[in-house]
Amino acid sequence: MTNDPRSAPLTRTETDSLGSREVPANAYWGVHTLRALENFPITSVPISVYPDLIEALATVKQAAARANKAIGVLDAERADAIDQAAQEVRDGALRDQFIVDIVQGGAGTSTNMNTNEVLANRALEILGRERGDYAFLHPIDHVNRSQSTNDTYPTSIKLAMIFGVRRLMTALEALSAAFAERGVAFAEVLKVGRTQLQDAVPMTLGQEFTGFSHTIAEDVVLLGKVIPLLAEINLGATAIGTGITADPQYRTEVRRQLAEASGIEVVTAPDLIEATSDAGVFLTLSASVKRSATKLSKICNDLRLLSSGPQAGLGEITLPPRQAGSSIMPGKVNPVIPEVVNQIAFAVAGADTTVTMAAEGGQLQLNAFEPIIAHSIMQSLQWMARGCDTLREHCVAGIEANAAKLAAQVDTNVGVVTALTPYIGYAAAASIAHTALTTSTPIATLVVAAGLMDEAQVHRVLSPARLSGIELATGAIPIVTEEMLDAHATRPRNG
Repeated sequence: MTNDPRSAPLTRTETDSLGSREVPANAYWGVHTLRALENFPITSVPISVYPDLIEALATVKQAAARANKAIGVLDAERADAIDQAAQEVRDGALRDQFIVDIVQGGAGTSTNMNTNEVLANRALEILGRERGDYAFLHPIDHVNRSQSTNDTYPTSIKLAMIFGVRRLMTALEALSAAFAERGVAFAEVLKVGRTQLQDAVPMTLGQEFTGFSHTIAEDVVLLGKVIPLLAEINLGATAIGTGITADPQYRTEVRRQLAEASGIEVVTAPDLIEATSDAGVFLTLSASVKRSATKLSKICNDLRLLSSGPQAGLGEITLPPRQAGSSIMPGKVNPVIPEVVNQIAFAVAGADTTVTMAAEGGQLQLNAFEPIIAHSIMQSLQWMARGCDTLREHCVAGIEANAAKLAAQVDTNVGVVTALTPYIGYAAAASIAHTALTTSTPIATLVVAAGLMDEAQVHRVLSPARLSGIELATGAIPIVTEEMLDAHATRPRNG
């Protein structure tokens, strides 16, 4: 007998209901996974691209093994080995063995069997046996005991989505805080607000950025409300919700075990027939992520517009330069970070349409299209979290205000006159606005020159706090006197 590795067999024979096939001897996956590789060469994206999904699958299988042991339908030796194998996968082992395409027919059966085979073969190793020794520990009879793809797969993707939602919420909270910090930094920087891309009334740049912060924070709350919906599971439903092949005790025990293993207070759906066929929670989550992405994309549009130029655009803020912007125009720098977040939002919106179509397309007791639902939502969650982190780290934290340019715009902008109307009257304010537009003279200068208010009064009324509405006016508003109106009426327009 030789220990020469060159003499070791390159394959092992595995058999399923369709016949026997050779699989690589060193693979933890088996014949069901092999057939899935052949059948679904679709995206070249394996399920392992979503670590949350692999962790969730292993956690569900671990809970099932513990439940089966507790109710006495699986012996301790096999149950403990499956439990240990699942824990190793949860800790990051064997991720390269989860190889089936994320988009697949069969309602997730290929993903479930890939998981069953990997855990079975690792459990066999733990027990000192050869991979493929299914007569002793079988992927279906033991790892998949009391289960069906139709309850383990949706439960796993819901668990994975909870992990992803929590990560996105953390990223959104950090991004909201970054905008809030810039809001504080820009609190005294006056600027001209705009509606319909036309000049409106003054505000501060700080208010604008604080508004960004609040609109992002709203979505953290909304996403948090979806988590309890995702935590409703159908483990114990098996094929269609009737619980066939599962011990009556299993449903309660596996819920308890999964809650303990995952740290998530999962609850068993009251109607397992409904829970096995309905995809409503995925519609709710996908819509919530799309809402967040759409709002974030609008903010990125604003950042690109506010930073446009720097000479021929608005140029109100400066974004951190991240890379050269052109292969032909020297010195050009583009807003590449907001641009990539815009594109993430476009992808999320498209994914939401896919989820909508897939949820509607299910028939009778099962939705066969949960793999594309899972892929679409998990990709959106993953990309959104990464996009938020990128926007915060590489853009928002380093944004600077072009304060001098903003101050000059406010000085001559006719929108400032709106704040003076209660003091000098509408007609006088309109005349001042006309003169400011034609002469580019600062509003304050024109008001003082017209004798309508003195410099101290103008300075007080046109202070950043009053113009932006941060500080409400105290005391009575001065009454517009006849003398003030007469003084302005008799002053030449070009004065």
